[in-house]
Amino acid sequence: MLEKRGRHKIFIGMAPGVGKTYKMLQEGKNLKKQGIDVVIGLLETHNRQETLEQSEDLELIPRFSVTHNNLILSEMDTQAIIERKPQLALIDELAHTNIPRSFHQKRYQDVEDILKAGIDVYSTVNIQHLESLNDLVARITGVIVRERIPDRLLEEASEVVVVDVTAETLEERLLQGKIYAPEKINTSLANFFQRRNLIALRELALREVANTVEDDAQQSLFLHQTYPIQERVLVCISTYPNSLRLLRRGARLANYMNAPFFILFVENPDHFLTKTEALHIETCQQLCREFEGNFLRIKSYNVPKAIADVAKQEKITQIVIGESLQSRWKQFFQGSFTQKVMKFIAKRQIDLHIIGTEQ
Repeated sequence: MLEKRGRHKIFIGMAPGVGKTYKMLQEGKNLKKQGIDVVIGLLETHNRQETLEQSEDLELIPRFSVTHNNLILSEMDTQAIIERKPQLALIDELAHTNIPRSFHQKRYQDVEDILKAGIDVYSTVNIQHLESLNDLVARITGVIVRERIPDRLLEEASEVVVVDVTAETLEERLLQGKIYAPEKINTSLANFFQRRNLIALRELALREVANTVEDDAQQSLFLHQTYPIQERVLVCISTYPNSLRLLRRGARLANYMNAPFFILFVENPDHFLTKTEALHIETCQQLCREFEGNFLRIKSYNVPKAIADVAKQEKITQIVIGESLQSRWKQFFQGSFTQKVMKFIAKRQIDLHIIGTEQ
């Protein structure tokens, strides 16, 4: 008999300190009072006193430790949690990158193993760790977030709860020393915790959860009905670094439209990719898989026509391309890449999204 998969509830917020971990622990304790077998699989309190107090009376599964470069590092013991087999495991910081020699690279992968074992999981994450928001968060805050999770985790979760406070409340908590140590407060206020950043991130968190709820409602409504798909998104990438940005933008567009998502790389038959270029395309393929898209790779001397042909074949309604990098003189005499694409798709019902290139 197959093990029933556990249910995953994610507590998401706009920034550290909003109270995600506190809320998760609070709900865990309430369930324990109701007779549910609850354990803490992994807890990061960051020395926040209120969070420490909230974790009292809950069983904590010890971490495992390894020695790496003469340092003793510890990590969540996933196997110990599975063997303990509680009804519910509370696991902090879903986007965390595991220490060297761990079975999985990312904590969310460990969480998926625990769910497969039939154990329910409550976890926490901040909105800036969502893969498709990476470029947008970098533009808002000036911070490139290295630890990220696939968008599908929110889509697959049984429940997503936004833990929300105002930007002013979060600033007060920071000034009171409830988030970081006193020596880090001024630096935080001058950088990530600027009020304009917090307001924008809060809006992102609220909107993302609203979109997830809307998608769930839509799926329930049409569960036993079949409707033709109205939108299909195609992102055209190249060997230029901005392709990752295009890919993420296209993924968000597809997510908003609840549409199938395609990534196209048109390769010149006479050009052999360098090692750097090949690695870049592999990275795009990996990101495509994380977004559950379809990666298409073809060879052609005429890139605009190839794009149009694929668009016709896959019934594409939305095309995302990057801003042309041609010189003004070349565009004047030969026509821009964008104009050539538009020429081939002119008679079709296709919207063209041209994304600016960051210099």
